Amino acid sequence: MRIQPSTIVAVAAATSVLVALSGCATSAGTTPSTSAAGDSLAGSSLTVYNAQHEELTQEWADEFGAETGVTITLRNGSDSELGNQIIAEGAASPADVFLTENSPAMSLVDNAGLFTDLDADVLDQVPDAYKPSTGTWTGIAARSTVVVYNPALITEAELPASLEDLADPAWKGRWAASPSGADFQAIVSAMLELKGADATSEWLTAMKANSVEYKGNSTVMKAVNAGEIPLGVIYHYYWYIDQAGTKENSANTALHYFKNEDPGAFVSVSGGGVLASSKNQAAAQAFLKFITGKTGQGILQTGTSFEYPVASDVTPNPALPALDTLDAPLVDPATLNSTKVTDLMTEAGIL
Repeated sequence: MRIQPSTIVAVAAATSVLVALSGCATSAGTTPSTSAAGDSLAGSSLTVYNAQHEELTQEWADEFGAETGVTITLRNGSDSELGNQIIAEGAASPADVFLTENSPAMSLVDNAGLFTDLDADVLDQVPDAYKPSTGTWTGIAARSTVVVYNPALITEAELPASLEDLADPAWKGRWAASPSGADFQAIVSAMLELKGADATSEWLTAMKANSVEYKGNSTVMKAVNAGEIPLGVIYHYYWYIDQAGTKENSANTALHYFKNEDPGAFVSVSGGGVLASSKNQAAAQAFLKFITGKTGQGILQTGTSFEYPVASDVTPNPALPALDTLDAPLVDPATLNSTKVTDLMTEAGIL
């Protein structure tokens, strides 16, 4: 998919609105320092390369623009597409901020030395489990790996005990995934970090023999719902979004969480970073501070993406199990490697 500039978000807040926001910052959950910075940031502009959900980032941009008078242009695309675009553009990139759904694309840009260090007041809002050890970018949201299954075809007791068990020939033709997407590649990246290259390569070879490939997590869920296949490996929020709506693609399904620090319990961190080449450093840092602050994380909590807030002690949507109940494996997001993963998946014949 080619990068297409989206509609420019240009919100110049009237003085009366800024005063009102400033006056009720604490009660409304707005980060006071973000509102106070509005006067100095007004008239600034940011270009955000956005691989997160477009509606979510649009809400962030609208609210931040209303508070500060900063004009934000969103360029929407996929994790790998935009990450590689930034690499190709290098120091000439027009991007000020990069937002992703998964962390391997952040590591790709980070390893190229294209991020600047984030301000301490940004990093301090995010627990260590949801940001990389490098300090050059931060987590902004999270999503959990799950198994979606059709109880008419398989009971929960019959499900595999581990993601690794799906390598067994007994699962041939009985499970589905979307290996071409960044979501699944992030899961494989976690397995690579947790189990090593040899074990991951063997698992991918078995996956090639056993799994049924679909294009997109939603399509995997639809196939399970329709009874085409007993189970699929996806991220949790696809199911919760459909359940909150018509349930037409999930009514016949249920979710299973592996837990036990299994690779299949991996929680993927969505990332945000500021480009070292940005000419708008103050506004870029302020935008990430806003996203990881009470107001930005509150938009996650009450929005329609059903992703997990990870910062400022904001709890998730009540429909979701708490993050600390998922028993996810501990993985430093900085270690997740998209290039090695795609190499291994290509060698296995999956890509």
